[in-house]
Amino acid sequence: EDDLALGNKFCNEVVALAEKEGAETVRISAQVEAELIELGDEECADYLEGLGVSEGGLRSLIRATYRLLGLRTYFTTGEKETRAWTFRAGMTAPQTAGVIHTDFERGFIRAQTIGWEKLLEAGSFSEARNKGWLRSEGKDYLVAEGDVMEFLFNV
Repeated sequence: EDDLALGNKFCNEVVALAEKEGAETVRISAQVEAELIELGDEECADYLEGLGVSEGGLRSLIRATYRLLGLRTYFTTGEKETRAWTFRAGMTAPQTAGVIHTDFERGFIRAQTIGWEKLLEAGSFSEARNKGWLRSEGKDYLVAEGDVMEFLFNV
């Protein structure tokens, strides 16, 4: 616990070796992660702040893995659920539609798109549509991290 923010002798040796190799490291404490599971969101934030870190080790590991593999996340949303989908950076709208189902990619027409922050401001996808905030993106659109998309397709 005490070594999480600054590391300990062994951790720091691994970090030094990784830096020489140009590799990234993530510190994870099994004890801290076990304690985080038992806490609510606000308690987690306070606990981590007390340890001198901004997020838990598992979250850091996931972020580092996404960076290393070039992965991004986009969302779909409807009345019943909002879902996150993982895709590789540089994928076009039809390719990311194919992550959901190959028919979506095959019959892709266009994607109604909005960034997640703008969607939160609107309150709902339908309200964003009513305000004219949705963008109509075609086959060459490179999907961005955090895009919220509705795919129009015909098979």
